[in-house]
Amino acid sequence: MFRLFDMLGRSTAMRALDDALRAAGLHPLLVPEPVKLTVIQLHKTHAAPTAQGTQFMDAAQLLAYCILGHEQFADSNCSEEAECADQRVEAALETGDSLDAKLILLTVHSGLISPEVADRIELDGSEG
Repeated sequence: MFRLFDMLGRSTAMRALDDALRAAGLHPLLVPEPVKLTVIQLHKTHAAPTAQGTQFMDAAQLLAYCILGHEQFADSNCSEEAECADQRVEAALETGDSLDAKLILLTVHSGLISPEVADRIELDGSEG
């Protein structure tokens, strides 16, 4: 029995995001489909148009950093890329309404964020 998804195949955007996640050191199966779809939608509304092959590289790098944590991300990539991702997290926390901030918030709400990165983010559940 064929599933509709199998018959139609994965979208170009979903394949590009999966490739970018792999390149960032994170297996795409570790990221639930709804999270990927949200990343694609956020990217469409907030990111500048780029080449098809590289459109999700920045988002995938930040997602991988938030999910894997600094040390594991550095092991999968390099310490310079880990430092760059660390600076992006700091900048996103300061600005609060950027694409990076929304990607970080997505990892928080989906329960994917690493404890190491979550400890750096101040979340106060008592405020509404």
